[in-house]
Amino acid sequence: MDLSFFRLDGESLVPGDMAVSSWSDDQLHGVAISGALARAAEQTIDAAGRSELVPVRMTVDLFRPTRRAPCRFETTVVREGPRLCLLDVHLLQDDTTTARASVLFLRTGEPATGEVWMPDDAPQPPPLEVAPVSDEPHVPFLRSDADWSQDFRAHQNAGRKTTWNTPPAIVSGEPLTGFQAVAAMADGTSLTSNWGSAGVEHINADITLTLARRPAGVTVGLHAADRVEHEGISVGTATVFDREGRLGTTVVTAMTNTRRSVDLGSETRAQTDV
Repeated sequence: MDLSFFRLDGESLVPGDMAVSSWSDDQLHGVAISGALARAAEQTIDAAGRSELVPVRMTVDLFRPTRRAPCRFETTVVREGPRLCLLDVHLLQDDTTTARASVLFLRTGEPATGEVWMPDDAPQPPPLEVAPVSDEPHVPFLRSDADWSQDFRAHQNAGRKTTWNTPPAIVSGEPLTGFQAVAAMADGTSLTSNWGSAGVEHINADITLTLARRPAGVTVGLHAADRVEHEGISVGTATVFDREGRLGTTVVTAMTNTRRSVDLGSETRAQTDV
């Protein structure tokens, strides 16, 4: 079976079943949206012949529902120089922008010579006997107050969450890149930080991903690092990591959506929920 979020139709991307959100049967989830925006940015950099640049920051604004309808993308170069390229990417449906991303690419250089503090502990992926190395999409592995498993029912608790996942391809027939994978999974920060004993009761309005390097492969983890909530607004931060160590961070801001909360403890859920 072809596992992907979209299929290509001319210059548009047509969403498939895996792109549909748990919030509504006619609304796309942020994993698919963020991955598609990253794909558009990456294609622009490749077309410009700037392969020496690496993605270091991507901020996605999810300010309108993106429906299950054809999506097209418009990319603008905000600033390009020898050491950077800053892009704006808009996702449009019927000429209306439903989401946008600001994506910064930088040129790598020599490491600094001085010593600077860095944390000496890093989130750990699930053991290889639990989650063997594979580029094939799979149901997420989760850890909370319960140990690593793919059973969502075991993790509907107030414990600190860690996820480990390989997403499907963004577009059918196209290989998934590391940047697309980590950009897609960055939306899972909302689940990692906002999933509690009553399910997911917040919907995120944005995603910010920062990267010091590309992931080694297309499997990435998110480890809840911080969470603040006041009067229905939450800010969740996660550490992004792979089997080689930490990659960067993600931050999402979210608002309560308790009248349409998602109960993840009712059954074992599929990949599209993350």
